[in-house]
Amino acid sequence: MTIKFNDIYINETATVTGPYESKGPLGKYFDLCHKDLYFGEKNWEQAEEKSIKEAIDIVLKKSKLTEKDIDVFIGGDLLNQIAPSNYAMSKYNQSFIGIYAACTTSTLGLILSAILIQGGFIKKAVTFTSSHNTAAEKQYRYPVEYGGPKRKTTTFTSTGAVAALVSNEQNTIKIESGTIGTVVDSLSKDVYNMGAAMAKAAADTISKHLNDTKRTIDYYDLILTGDLGIYGKKILKEYMSSEYNINLEKYNDTGVMLYDLKNQPVYAGASGPACAPLVTYSYIFDEMKKGKYKKVLLVATGALMNPTMVNHKLTIPSISHAISLEVIS
Repeated sequence: MTIKFNDIYINETATVTGPYESKGPLGKYFDLCHKDLYFGEKNWEQAEEKSIKEAIDIVLKKSKLTEKDIDVFIGGDLLNQIAPSNYAMSKYNQSFIGIYAACTTSTLGLILSAILIQGGFIKKAVTFTSSHNTAAEKQYRYPVEYGGPKRKTTTFTSTGAVAALVSNEQNTIKIESGTIGTVVDSLSKDVYNMGAAMAKAAADTISKHLNDTKRTIDYYDLILTGDLGIYGKKILKEYMSSEYNINLEKYNDTGVMLYDLKNQPVYAGASGPACAPLVTYSYIFDEMKKGKYKKVLLVATGALMNPTMVNHKLTIPSISHAISLEVIS
């Protein structure tokens, strides 16, 4: 399902990262970079909570607003019961919609914000998401202290948090439309190859978006997927060509862009809910404002498994939500 939006804009954004992201090729574009993974806290989970609050506070400061000016906050993360998001929001006495869409949480948050604003229910929303490498690894795989080797197809969970202010007050970048994806099961069982598990969901959403909007792939200056990494990116391009006869030429993946894959030990690239918006809200938005891109389709992807289901040897279903971002003249 694709929803067309009228006069919905992203007014301000904020990006907070950890040390790996700050040392990557996009480090100069981020608002705040921490030097270690603890962020001055006692544990990784509290570090993630802190990063969410930092991102929200930065976007409010940029907007010259307080939390009382925001009608609703919408956000989530990767950890059980989206605990970092809930703990962070306990510091604000405002309405909160907690969401879980794995690594596509950012695009779902933007879509929900736009729906509420266009429907006349609210005027301003702040949507956020986060992920933390070591906190996620501890929950989904094994404690990082073990130092166990990983396969080359493994993606590296990004550390960071983002926030975006969405309203109907005109700004440079508007949310033109949003496509809500469906759960797709590619029958993959490999938790060390998230790109393969999610690529088919991305393809399904791209195809539905183009069909719903009656557009061709050439309508966009850039198609940007969330965190497929090196191998998932290749799978998506091949699958789109063979299954839909669509050639992804003006295409990149934020999981490939966030790190220096040749010199940083990040395996197949970045993953995590923070991955797509960290790249988009910083570098991509900067390039859009400079005129390099005028129309970008952001297709974030999320693997919908949890450790229990993986231990049951079940397949890994995935979902992808997309937003069409356009620069207004």
